[in-house]
Amino acid sequence: MFVRRLSLADFRSWPELDISLEPGRTVFVGSNGNGKTNILEALGYLASLSSHRVAADAPLIRQGASQARVGATVVNEGRELTVDVELNSGAGNRARINRSPARRPREIIGILRTVLFAPEDLSLVRGDPSERRRFLDELATTRRPRIAAVRADYDRVLRQRGALLKTAGRGRARSGEAELSTLDVWDGHLATHGAELLLERLRLVGVLEPQLAEAYRSIAPESRPATVRYRSSLGDGLPPEFLDPAREPAPDDRELLEAIFLQQLAVARPRELERGVCLVGPHRDDLDLVLGDTGAKGFASHGESWSFALALRLASFELLRVEGAEPVLLLDDVFAELDRRRRSALAAVAAGAEQVLMTAAVPEDVPGELEATRIGVETTTMESGRVSRLVVGDGAEEVSR
Repeated sequence: MFVRRLSLADFRSWPELDISLEPGRTVFVGSNGNGKTNILEALGYLASLSSHRVAADAPLIRQGASQARVGATVVNEGRELTVDVELNSGAGNRARINRSPARRPREIIGILRTVLFAPEDLSLVRGDPSERRRFLDELATTRRPRIAAVRADYDRVLRQRGALLKTAGRGRARSGEAELSTLDVWDGHLATHGAELLLERLRLVGVLEPQLAEAYRSIAPESRPATVRYRSSLGDGLPPEFLDPAREPAPDDRELLEAIFLQQLAVARPRELERGVCLVGPHRDDLDLVLGDTGAKGFASHGESWSFALALRLASFELLRVEGAEPVLLLDDVFAELDRRRRSALAAVAAGAEQVLMTAAVPEDVPGELEATRIGVETTTMESGRVSRLVVGDGAEEVSR
């Protein structure tokens, strides 16, 4: 898979961009703040409908504009598709596939598959559980685009049930059977969607774990072995065998998880009513990153933390490549952050990938073994403000304003 053409309009610092790309390696070179990361962010957004830098879409729309657009032509095994998303301030986003409107933006997920490694990935090891949940869910959605709908349904039910818990908790003394029966209905919806999302995460961890162990071993062979363990808010209610990465899926897994989910919701209801929040479900889970017998968070050194973050991305890339169309590898200014061994490990993967798009502050940050097409990124001050532009090679040919 590779991106043949990328176009942007009012996305971040880019009033307009239209550039042709080729398979192989391309590096966007420029000083920090010139807009090179925005190019990779746009491609990541087109693949996942989310940014690796911000939680909301509003910052992606250029200041002073009411909407932004991201479009790309993607080639996958000889088949070419054009996809674009329109981000609207104060309104719903819209998407098109080959110029035909999609019913929902999430229908484009899966057309472009990417794996992005960025300095922000250190938060996968050192950050909050939400960072690791997001990592799992985005990878699960890339593998199986239908998971986007499962996540959306779960989040919708979670919000509705949370609002009901707050209302019922405040008027607990007055709560009648009708209000509690309504909560029973939402419990059922939450268990249905939550069990499906949890099952997908558990199966993902099972196939990701061996890829991670191998990736980490290649980066840091002298270090302790790396593993991942899923930690569920279902607690002791979840049978231990479900957390075994080597476990083979069973046909009735989802129904069993749903029953366990409902049981744990019943146990937690008094505490939930008292606190007014939902205490059980995938939104409370975590992915434990383990080195040897010790959790990486809070105990891993800086180098070990970088190695673990890099291993998670390399494992994701290899898993997607083995299971289907090879993703586009996006490397956002990371070579400067890595030591020689980690740079070499990442360069080895990049050298064999169908398409790699990189950013670097200076060309010397990119390892010499990675021959790449160089595209400069500059910022020019115009009447409309600071505007990013691309230049080829030594800057003789202008590509975009």
